[in-house]
Amino acid sequence: MSIAIAPLDAADQAAIDEAYRIGAAANDADLPDFPPFCRRRFEAAIRHPMPGNDPLWALARLDGVPAGYLALDLPQLDNTENAAAEVIVHPEFRRRGVGRALHGHAVRLLRERGRKRVVAMTVAALPGGPARSGAGAAFAATTGARPALAEVRRRLDTTRLDHAGLAASLAEARSRAAGYRTVRWQGRTPGRYVADIAYLDGRLMADAPLGDVEWEPERIDVERVRGIERALEARGRRRYHTAVCHEASGRVVAWTLLDVGPSADWHAFQQITIVDPEHRGHRLGLLAKVENLRHLLAHEPAVRAIDTFNAAENAHMVRINEQLGFRPVDGWTDWQLTI
Repeated sequence: MSIAIAPLDAADQAAIDEAYRIGAAANDADLPDFPPFCRRRFEAAIRHPMPGNDPLWALARLDGVPAGYLALDLPQLDNTENAAAEVIVHPEFRRRGVGRALHGHAVRLLRERGRKRVVAMTVAALPGGPARSGAGAAFAATTGARPALAEVRRRLDTTRLDHAGLAASLAEARSRAAGYRTVRWQGRTPGRYVADIAYLDGRLMADAPLGDVEWEPERIDVERVRGIERALEARGRRRYHTAVCHEASGRVVAWTLLDVGPSADWHAFQQITIVDPEHRGHRLGLLAKVENLRHLLAHEPAVRAIDTFNAAENAHMVRINEQLGFRPVDGWTDWQLTI
C-alpha cells in the first residue's frame, strides 16, 4: 500500500470535493445523530479562515484513492506555540496507516513552524448513551498525547420543552437581576455593543475550565469580532444573540449565542455563554439563556435539537443547562500532545 499526502489548496475544487466526501462519510459513521456534514461550512473553513488563524490542510491518498485529510489551525495573534488538529479518515480506509501517516505529517509541519503543543478532540460513549467508537481515543493515546480535558455533549429536545419550567426559571432569574435588562439581535453585533462583546469573548479562555489544556486567553478586539462575524457568514451560520446590560453603566456584562447552519434547519448549537465576573451572582447566565432560547425558536421554528458542549467540571454551567432540559449524549476528550 502506498500513502501519498499533499497540501490541500483552496483553489483546487476537485481536491476539496474529495476531502468533503471523506468528512461526510466519517460524520455519518461516527456521529449519526449530528446534522449532515455541511459543505458550505467545510469549504468556508478552507477559504475563509477565522481571523488570527493560519490553517494548513492536507489530503491523503491510499493507492491513489482519497482516504483521509488533515486540518491544522495555527493561531497567529495569541497561543503562537499552540495548534489545533483534526485527523479524519474515511471509514472504508481505517486501520491501514492513513491516520498514522497524517499524524506524522502534522508533527513535521508543526515542528517546522515552531509549535510546541497540539490539541485534538475524540468522542466516546457514555453509560446508557448511544454507541461510539473508541478508536479515536485509542489512536490519540498511541501518539503520546494525554487526555487534558473531559467534556460532555448535551442535547435539548425542543419538542419536549417544559414551558412551565422555563417560565419559572425566567421568573427566578429576573427576580435576581434588578438593575439589568436584556437585549437581542441577529447576525452582526450592533456597534454600540461590539466592544463589550469583544471583552467578554476574550475572557472565555480565562474563565472556562480548561483542565490541563495549555491555552492562553485569546486577544479579542472589535476588529477580530468583525472578522469572526464575516467568517461565520461565509459558513452560512444564522446567529441569535441575547445580552444583558447593566443599566447603571450601560455596559453589556453577559452574553449568549445560539446558531443554526445551512445544512439542517432542525439543529442548532449553543455556543458561548459568559458573564463578567464582577456581575456574577445575579442569575444573568440563566436569564440570557432562557431568553435566547425563546429568541431562537421564534425565528427558527423547525429547530428540534440543540447541542452544547461543557467541561465535565463546569458544574455551574452544567446545572443551568440541565435546568433548561439539556441531557447528556456522549463524552468528548481534549487530547494535548507536546511536540
